Amino acid sequence: MTHGGDLFAIARQRGWDWREVLDLSASINPLGPAPGVRPAIEAALERIAHYPGQATGELEEALAAEWRISPAQVMAGGGATELLHFVARAGWNGPAALVTPVWSEFYRAFPHALRAPLNDPERWPQRGLLVLSQPVNPTGEAVAVEILRRAIAGREGPVLIDESFIEFTRLESAVGWTEHHPNLLVLRSLSKFHGLPGLRVGALAGSREWMDRLARRREPWQVGTLAEAAALAALSDREHAERTREVVETERNWLLEALSGLDGLRFSEGVANFLFAGTDRPAREICDWFLERKIILRNCSGLPGVEGEAIRFAVRTREENERFVAAAKEYFCGG
Repeated sequence: MTHGGDLFAIARQRGWDWREVLDLSASINPLGPAPGVRPAIEAALERIAHYPGQATGELEEALAAEWRISPAQVMAGGGATELLHFVARAGWNGPAALVTPVWSEFYRAFPHALRAPLNDPERWPQRGLLVLSQPVNPTGEAVAVEILRRAIAGREGPVLIDESFIEFTRLESAVGWTEHHPNLLVLRSLSKFHGLPGLRVGALAGSREWMDRLARRREPWQVGTLAEAAALAALSDREHAERTREVVETERNWLLEALSGLDGLRFSEGVANFLFAGTDRPAREICDWFLERKIILRNCSGLPGVEGEAIRFAVRTREENERFVAAAKEYFCGG
């Protein structure tokens, strides 16, 4: 199981200037961080010679206000990955099942978990921890709300929903359900939508019972001073957030139209800031060909729940999308 976003290692290995590489393997906000993020980081620099708060109360209050839940239901951390492994290490040691496909890091966090098919909810185990994503990673498809609610209400064990990409969509978040479902945990990332992957900020929302349980085993100082300052600035900019959704929707539709005539690509009905496509050609061959042109794609072949050869690539700005489309037409029409 591999991640996308290995831009710097690839550029270093090949002796490239990373600024010349179009990284479509990591699906980050194409507009970048909100304008206020850089000034917020600069203003916080004078505080880095001091310890941050052991708990990130201000950030958790801001997230709670954004999600309209109690601050006691929010736990901030050093990215969604850190929080996921914390839950696996300190919050749950019983049986688990992953509704596939799902984010690759879940296979590392729960290596012995059962795998349940997304398209057959009747086969999802009723006991133990159930993990799934909304929208689905890596296909970008939306899971029907009634399926999610039924899974939560009918279970004897907890449910963990990964919503790392949900802000790019118009989907209803499960965060608001945590007040009435003590078995529900929701994982959120500030890397993707808010464009802060290099600072590592994420959050977990859940019932008060779950948060109390996890807080007793939580190590201090999980979010650094600069990361918290950046996250607070990002959350406060609603105009940038709405502009991001508009750009992603426009560019996703443009990409689908521009690529519609190419043979050998079958796109899923995604709603996130990336496109997932099954292909008739070997995904490794495709990714290698694009890499030689300094374009990084995501090879999704072999992931549990993914049938056949498949690739994924991010929705970016028009200029970046045009660069990708030109290369795609050369490959799929000329190769």
